[in-house]
Amino acid sequence: MSTATIENSRPAEDLVLPAATLVAFATRVLHALGVSEPDAEAASELLVEADLTGADAHGIFRLPQYATMIRQGAINPTPSITVHRSAAATAIVDGGDGLGHLVMKKAAETVVELAREAGIGWVGVRNSNHAGSASIWAALPVEHGMIGLYSAVASANHMAIWGGTEPALGTNPLAIGLPAGEGNLLMLDMATTVVSYGTIKKYALHGKPLPEGWMIDRRSGGPLTDPKQSAEGLLLPIGGYKGSGLALMLGFLAGTLNGAAMGLDVIDFNAVSNQPTNTGQFVVALDVNRFRPLAEFESEVRRHADALKAGARLPGVDAIRLPGENRSARRAERIRQGVPMPAPLLQRLNNLARELGAAPLA
Repeated sequence: MSTATIENSRPAEDLVLPAATLVAFATRVLHALGVSEPDAEAASELLVEADLTGADAHGIFRLPQYATMIRQGAINPTPSITVHRSAAATAIVDGGDGLGHLVMKKAAETVVELAREAGIGWVGVRNSNHAGSASIWAALPVEHGMIGLYSAVASANHMAIWGGTEPALGTNPLAIGLPAGEGNLLMLDMATTVVSYGTIKKYALHGKPLPEGWMIDRRSGGPLTDPKQSAEGLLLPIGGYKGSGLALMLGFLAGTLNGAAMGLDVIDFNAVSNQPTNTGQFVVALDVNRFRPLAEFESEVRRHADALKAGARLPGVDAIRLPGENRSARRAERIRQGVPMPAPLLQRLNNLARELGAAPLA
């Protein structure tokens, strides 16, 4: 078991903690920062959902960064989140610079309402903030028998337009969720870069070198493997120019279309904590019943999934896995057994609690 030293020189150990413990801790911290208790709890539940599904770099890991942004004025702890329904199936949510999880919660609730009425809903978001794992928001329509899509303009630029050397695009994610029956879903959740920048930060936290092929030095074009030097590097897009193009188009849809920041206008929330980011997002919901009965669709999804998984495998492949299978399995496991908490993160969270006069995590 690894250890780290915290301020009082007492060793901190890697722990496994129940999700409810993490939610309660994050709620205490956010409430201490001026977020109302109901909003703090709602945001914390959505924050920890990323930890449950294995997106550790987008879960409670981000809480100290959000805390800094609240304390320095970039995030409004008591925002006015407004909804403007612009047509039968479309709406714009203005997040009032609030916590991204609260803004996207309102957007997801709105898009489900639109899709119930019109069969499809598209909600654009502006004046929001980082909202964690993309799959959380694509999964919410699935809970209502719908197909969900989500994308965002990432909260910092770590990729160049194809052929360039200037950080001009974010990791702009795309998530698509499909209902598969019996509480199951298929979920594609991907950054448009080879890995997310949150993964780079996670490697830096643990002092681990980066594999070649994730980042390049933007001056030399050679591989960059020291995560502490990531500010001098560029994340590489998936599929070369195709990933760069996808990030660009998603940026226009999630940012420019909504009156949110995009491209060179994006504020790097890793470097600037005292200025609102005007983060843009969108979420789409499609009511399956408008095309065919939901149960019939889910049965067909399962039939195809079973057939694909039963196909011949390449040497060394133990099983064929479809998008979201590891996510669902990990969520079930972590609900039963708890969420791993590495010692460096535990130290950081407990330091934050001490600063705010809140009870520590452990």
